[in-house]
Amino acid sequence: MVTARVVVCNTLGLHARPAMSFVETASKFASAITVRRADSDEKVDGKSIMQVLLLAGTNGTELEICVDGADEAEAVAALVALVNRRFDEE
Repeated sequence: MVTARVVVCNTLGLHARPAMSFVETASKFASAITVRRADSDEKVDGKSIMQVLLLAGTNGTELEICVDGADEAEAVAALVALVNRRFDEE
């Protein structure tokens, strides 16, 4: 299992478009992917648009991404890069 922490840094936060980008990226990998807010113990499925939206990640929210599976290193790297690129929105 690989875990990474990232901060949502795009202006509008984790709204529908960036959440969909996250889910589309996560879905490319076979590994199980869960995400949680750093201030909460509740984990959501990183491949579910509805669950990712429920994180209500605003600008500045810290997220923890946990990936477990054969391609976990590649998956976590791709997801961290996506968040750090501000979901390619800005």
